[in-house]
Amino acid sequence: MEMGSKQQLSRIMRPDDANIVGNVHGGTILKMIEEAGCIIGTRHCNTQPGDRCAAQLARVERTDFLYPMFIGEVAHVSAEITYASKHSVEVQVHVMSENILTGATKMTNRAALWYVPFSLKNVDNVTEVPPIKYASLEQEEEGKKRYEAQKMERLETKERNGELLMPVSAPDRTTKEPYTVGFSQSSLIHLVGPSDCTLHGFVHGGVTMKLMDEVAGIVAARHCKTNIVTASVDAINFHRKIMKGCVVTVSGRATFASNKSMEIEVFVDADPLIEAEKGKYRAVTAFFTYISLDKQGKPLPIPSMKLEGDEEQRRFEDGKMRYLQNKAKRLADKERQQ
Repeated sequence: MEMGSKQQLSRIMRPDDANIVGNVHGGTILKMIEEAGCIIGTRHCNTQPGDRCAAQLARVERTDFLYPMFIGEVAHVSAEITYASKHSVEVQVHVMSENILTGATKMTNRAALWYVPFSLKNVDNVTEVPPIKYASLEQEEEGKKRYEAQKMERLETKERNGELLMPVSAPDRTTKEPYTVGFSQSSLIHLVGPSDCTLHGFVHGGVTMKLMDEVAGIVAARHCKTNIVTASVDAINFHRKIMKGCVVTVSGRATFASNKSMEIEVFVDADPLIEAEKGKYRAVTAFFTYISLDKQGKPLPIPSMKLEGDEEQRRFEDGKMRYLQNKAKRLADKERQQ
């Protein structure tokens, strides 16, 4: 397969895709991005003889939401394979919004996703990825660098993945002060059904990301008490697959707030009901960043967090470091483009 062949998805944004003021949920966009990536990844991995397979999402690189999308606009998602290793494939995705009344278009998202192909005969068997033809040696080398970097980071985040968070469905408002971590901490519980799953019976990465965005949005709304929108998502690593029939608990807690944005850490724990002996396990972790908007869509300041204890202080300092690193990277990218 040559670089350049693309998968296109288009869909009009409906009221159930958006929040109460008409901003399309970040989770809706992430789900569409993943669907396009899964289609092109699975199609490519089945272009050679051997076991039929389906591409399973392993990682999503940091994704920025450049502009909001609104109800009535059309989302155009374009996915392209940009690198293939022996057992994984990188898909880069662009999202455009189109106002079909005025014809105005905007680039709203760019994302990079990594997929691993699993055999349909034996779900534990990773199949080989057919090679792709690169436009130049430089493109192949750049792709290899991205592959090695994400592989290293996946190993690092796997190590810090063990922390257990007790699910909290509703904050205890009688004992917790507003603006504390405990006040806004939230959870969702979801039973995984057939419509959530791939051909293997594993949950689509896009379904998981949508649930994660919902929980993070609840945390941000409880903290800010305003209209909040997803600004970015740090790299998401899918550590373990989630099977059909599992009960997933998606938990979120505030970790850091600057004047303009707040960071929320989200965990996904899976509990197999049928194979209960396997026990509950941590499947996914990620950091979501939100901004607060007024009725005109202009940014509002984020209320300061009230930290309780050394652990919350440590998480706040770690969040601040990520915030400053991302800010420096954005400025560097801006300068490069000028």
